[in-house]
Amino acid sequence: MRSVRGMRIASAIVAGGLVLGAAACGEAPEDDNNAGNGAKKYSACMVTDVGGIDDKSFNTSAWKGLQEAKKANDNIDIKYVASKAEADYEVNLTGYVNQKCDFILAVGGLMSDATKKAAAANPNQQFGIVDANPGVDNIYPMQFDTAQAAFQAGYLAAGMSKAGKIGTYGGLPIPPVTIFMDGFADGVAHYNKAKGKTVQVLGWDKATQKGLFTNDFVKQDEGKKVSDALVAQGADIIMPVAGGAGLGTTAAAQASGGKYSVIWVDVDGCESTPNCPALVTTVVKNIPDAVKEAVLKAAGGEKLQSKPGFVGNLANNGVSIAPYHDFESKVPAELKAEVDKIKADIAAGTITVTSKAQPTK
Repeated sequence: MRSVRGMRIASAIVAGGLVLGAAACGEAPEDDNNAGNGAKKYSACMVTDVGGIDDKSFNTSAWKGLQEAKKANDNIDIKYVASKAEADYEVNLTGYVNQKCDFILAVGGLMSDATKKAAAANPNQQFGIVDANPGVDNIYPMQFDTAQAAFQAGYLAAGMSKAGKIGTYGGLPIPPVTIFMDGFADGVAHYNKAKGKTVQVLGWDKATQKGLFTNDFVKQDEGKKVSDALVAQGADIIMPVAGGAGLGTTAAAQASGGKYSVIWVDVDGCESTPNCPALVTTVVKNIPDAVKEAVLKAAGGEKLQSKPGFVGNLANNGVSIAPYHDFESKVPAELKAEVDKIKADIAAGTITVTSKAQPTK
């Protein structure tokens, strides 16, 4: 959900016993430097956005990427520090510069300015950032064209809606959030054109770039409040792009007994939330693989190029839609086939998906 959530979008999860506070536990223990082959350790240090390490969204995904890199190369040491507020970004980044971390990863577009400042002050320090491109030589940007996968999700939602109304809302009106909403709305429009239908999208107008936002990526009651309003207007499928705040929607959808369902974002909701029965699918951003690849390359001595950096899309599996899980038997075979064909058409360039928030190279 944020790219900028960087996307903070990620929200911190407090539902179902998942507590954000785990991030405060801070840094993972470092390996014994005398272990293994005795080679010099390569340190990869991550600064989370305010959602925390347990946001079940982009922070969690980036940390998983570091963990996977360490599994692939046990000479890599990893640790993280959790930002409690936006004012912590620069402090935490600078702290890792002072600790002489080899690779410093900033998570989320909201960290772009702080990362750019830290990188400019330390031109020999390798930085990486998820969901932003500050345009600085020593910052490796990892961005995701989630509009492509959200287009599939919008088409799917339009095909699944019985009410002919579906909704979406965001955490903040920032590019890593609105890119999902743009793709989603266009997917619905594509369905309407193909089928001669008039399924409505509530909560977002792509043309005006106006819509509904919680102005928060953590508070679940705010997410529930917005989705309650969408349901009251008749929406029976909702896509929150609001990190942890969206958990208020998934919990309420599950409690509704099927009155409405949800499309999650970032990390497969059936793996990251307690509300799988209410989830049709997830618009996935494959942050773990992007981070893993970047760290392994850097640890291997490769210079990470800020241009073009990495842009994930349907063609390179940087974005996707998750399996249908509990909805596997509920989604008609014909609709599944159409959604699959849309992926192939977008990857081949037959269908072009556009958004003002799409990543720049």
